[in-house]
Amino acid sequence: MFEHEPARPALREARQVWGVGSLLRALADALQARFNPVTVKGEISGFSRAASGHCYFTLKDEQGQLRCAMFRRAAQTGATDLRDGLTVEAQGRLDVYGPRGDLQLIVESVRRAGQGSLYEQFLRLKAELEAEGCFAADRKRPLPAFPTGIGVVTSLDAAALRDVASTLQRRVPHLPVTVFPSPVQGEGAPAALCRALDQAYAHHRATGACDVLLLVRGGGSLEDLWAFNSPLVVRKLVEAPMPVVCGVGHETDFTLADFAADLRAPTPTGAAELCAPAREALLSTLTAFTGRLQQTAWRRLEWQAQRLDRLGQRLGRPAG
Repeated sequence: MFEHEPARPALREARQVWGVGSLLRALADALQARFNPVTVKGEISGFSRAASGHCYFTLKDEQGQLRCAMFRRAAQTGATDLRDGLTVEAQGRLDVYGPRGDLQLIVESVRRAGQGSLYEQFLRLKAELEAEGCFAADRKRPLPAFPTGIGVVTSLDAAALRDVASTLQRRVPHLPVTVFPSPVQGEGAPAALCRALDQAYAHHRATGACDVLLLVRGGGSLEDLWAFNSPLVVRKLVEAPMPVVCGVGHETDFTLADFAADLRAPTPTGAAELCAPAREALLSTLTAFTGRLQQTAWRRLEWQAQRLDRLGQRLGRPAG
């Protein structure tokens, strides 16, 4: 006779039934507690900037992809150079976008991948050179109001040279411009820039020409502009016998050469404009001075003519 197992009591299923929105909020809370803040490295894809100023893109690598949103406040300072194909490190917080149930990264800041160590090096060099007095305000000199010649240190192949040349031709076509060529990027660029600066200094000391010097190149990544962060270049700028205007990169780019120069310009074109007063403005000022001189001369002549008339009248009626 077979023995039957005693009947087991029915198991109660302790299940919680979630609403979709409640579950998504719970997942968002769990992500907040487990991961945030988080830094994610990946390649930008599908970058777009909405009319509101918010930016949207996807970060991807070989194993997956993640939707990202960068709201206007953060995008105003951190999304000036973002584009598809750029590998970046984005810092922010993971969240779940309820209307679609999508996992997304709310990006607070972003930088190109690998720039962290370079930027730290930039800050160390800045502190070191500042302690040496390379950036002291009391060694800054004003630009000559009417330069007699302009020197330019840059690459002969650079678009910056074309921009500077066209600006100077338009504003001061009468001034001689001397170019001291140098590579502006790469391992040998710092030493080459120092040689070009030495040539410009020697030319100025020997001839008195080039009483203002432009150090220029176009925009690029931190790595592209790194030659202008070299201590060799910064210390060489401190030796300059004439005022130096540094116009390296775009308006948002800063290099240590900017701090060592007598004046920083936002772009190469801006550097040319700062040292070259517009020809039309000078001619207008000259015309105004000429008009004032003519009016003064005519008033003087009229006054002398009246005086002569009075003397003539006295001669015609001599006193008894």
